[in-house]
Amino acid sequence: MRFLRAAVLLPVLLMLAACGDKNKESFQGWIEANLIFVGPDENGRIEVQRVREGDRVARNAPLFSLEADLQKADELAARAAVENARAAFQRAEQLIKTNTGTQKAYDDAQAALREAEAKLNSAETRLKRRSILSPVDGVVQQVYFREGELVVAGRPIIAILPPGNLKVRFYVAQAMLPRIAIGDSVDVHCDGCGPQTAKISFIARQAEYTPPVIYSEQERSKLVFLVEALPDNPAEMRVGQPVSVTLSPRAEKK
Repeated sequence: MRFLRAAVLLPVLLMLAACGDKNKESFQGWIEANLIFVGPDENGRIEVQRVREGDRVARNAPLFSLEADLQKADELAARAAVENARAAFQRAEQLIKTNTGTQKAYDDAQAALREAEAKLNSAETRLKRRSILSPVDGVVQQVYFREGELVVAGRPIIAILPPGNLKVRFYVAQAMLPRIAIGDSVDVHCDGCGPQTAKISFIARQAEYTPPVIYSEQERSKLVFLVEALPDNPAEMRVGQPVSVTLSPRAEKK
């Protein structure tokens, strides 16, 4: 959303008088999202892509699968190693019960069995993780890779937007800071959606220039601070949508 932020910054985003109510301040802002990026733990080629942009997914719903031939082979080898280690342990156990085996041989066989079982658990986990599930409920916003494409570990394959991860962003002049606080309610208006409220969740501690100017006492009024608010009903809003934010300064609240 960098281009959206830049586009919104250029108009200066200073205070506008709210129509018909001089006790309120109005600011221009936009909707931004905290997307959840989902990718694989290991490199691989996408075998099955199960979702498209716009699909609604539930937590633990399948998203995509990677080719798993190597992981299946590793799992079979680990399972065979466990069977051999278990047979060796059972022999050592029987020998020590009849006093024909040594304690060391028994301990070694037991350790070998535990190591083989641990390797099997690791192989099963790697195989299971070739099928990627959704970590959250939400809507698929972007699919970056398709079936047949090679992906690397940690690279996002799908971006998901949970319903509660939308936020309103706007800028206020520094003179407004003493009169607003986290938790304050603001009114949000946008084209195509009904009026709703949001609560301020973040106020930046670092000032920004918009547009860039040479700092001086006379230009201090051009300093603005980023403010974020969480909408009470984000379902009606869309990422990148411009909004008008109206608030009542704390000093004027009864």
